[in-house]
Amino acid sequence: MHHVRRYFAGFLAALVFMAAILLAVAQPTRQRLVLKDGTWQVITKYEIKGDRVRFYSAERDEWEEIPKDLVDWPATEKWNLQHKPGAGSEASPDTSDAAQSEAAKIDAEERAAREAEAARIPIVAPGLRLPDESGVWVLDTFQGQPELVHVEQSNGDLNRASEHSIVRANIVSSQGAKEAIRIENASAKVQLHVDDPVLYISLDNPSATVEPAPESALTVDTHGANDAAKDKHSHSSPDSRYAILRVSSSHNLRTVLAREIALLGQPGHSEDIIETNKEILPGARWMKVTPKMPLLIGEYALIEILSPREVNIDVWAFGVNPRARENKDARTAVYATR
Repeated sequence: MHHVRRYFAGFLAALVFMAAILLAVAQPTRQRLVLKDGTWQVITKYEIKGDRVRFYSAERDEWEEIPKDLVDWPATEKWNLQHKPGAGSEASPDTSDAAQSEAAKIDAEERAAREAEAARIPIVAPGLRLPDESGVWVLDTFQGQPELVHVEQSNGDLNRASEHSIVRANIVSSQGAKEAIRIENASAKVQLHVDDPVLYISLDNPSATVEPAPESALTVDTHGANDAAKDKHSHSSPDSRYAILRVSSSHNLRTVLAREIALLGQPGHSEDIIETNKEILPGARWMKVTPKMPLLIGEYALIEILSPREVNIDVWAFGVNPRARENKDARTAVYATR
């Protein structure tokens, strides 16, 4: 009986060993497709077709494709060679624990990298991610396809390093009809094709440029509030809230009156002020802003409300026009293929 037990114990051990081998063989080898922006995709295989590279995602279990020139091929080859099964000295029973530990470490690193990537470039529509850039981006739909469009500040200098400048103005009562905000041209460069756009505002740009308000464009009282040290820490703040102003357009100019700015701090304000909902996305990298009501066809400005008494009058201008052409440099979705 003792010999029979030993026989069955050995037989079971052999079965477990063979099952482990078969499982290892059946499991496809994971590789990385390293991209030029420093991120990577965890894949099991890939193929190059023309100027595109198709890969099978180990995370999503489906075929996807991206432009071939986005891939850092030397870095991809180097990583995959270094982590190829059997690379280095041959494995032995004494090194199996170390190999498992290294595999667990790699998995943890990949998981952390995926979480960081999800916070940095979250998916906002099927096949469409926010870019790893600062600024304000809006989710539009053109001919049934989702697109991301970059919205620049109306008074921004394109040579300036910052994507987010601040021209502070206090919210004070004003009975005048003078212009508090003036934007050149009768219509904005960005024209949206939907009445419910979703705006995404980056929250981690530490190099905001603080601009003094131009006297010709300001009729609200600033009381010397342009404090650079203070502004440095208040731009792109999760504490800021945003409203959308309908702007007046005539000839070669769009304007917002000082009295409209003053109404931002009052309940039951003008119908030309559209309140918004805001949501801080996981990772606190982006703020999502949506209007509380549909936008009519016309010209608008997204204005940042820094505090109950202060606003940033360097606004982000856009229009709503379903018949407008497609926005220049719009980023389109990359769909998975099978």
